[in-house]
Amino acid sequence: MAEIKIEVLPGCEEMFPVKAHEDDAAYDLRSREDKVLIPGKSTLVAAGFKMELPLGYEAQIRPRSGLALKHSLMLTNSPGTIDAGYRGEVGVIMYNAGEEDFAISRGDRIAQMVIAKLPEVELIKVKELSGSDRGAGGFGSTGRK
Repeated sequence: MAEIKIEVLPGCEEMFPVKAHEDDAAYDLRSREDKVLIPGKSTLVAAGFKMELPLGYEAQIRPRSGLALKHSLMLTNSPGTIDAGYRGEVGVIMYNAGEEDFAISRGDRIAQMVIAKLPEVELIKVKELSGSDRGAGGFGSTGRK
């Protein structure tokens, strides 16, 4: 089991990432500040902690489904990636796709974080790839069904 070190910022003890249920895949992230999300704009929302990931791991920041469905809130760069070398405060880039301002209060759950082990791969430069049934087809090439 990997150990992930979390440094909670002063006065932000309640911002420590936790899972709502033991079998959840993701840790809930909370806002450490009051913010208003304006329609059509991206806003950085601070989460109140820093972390140290081991080499070979990443943290993925993902939207909360309830905020997306009920309030049209999403993450601009979903999923966001936190690399093992980053030591700054975790922040969530939120986007309000709705038509009204949305107020976030300190302590509100704003996103979720999944810790993932990265596969070890090697990229190999070649002159040509092998063929496949699909080939270069993409972006709707199989039609709508």
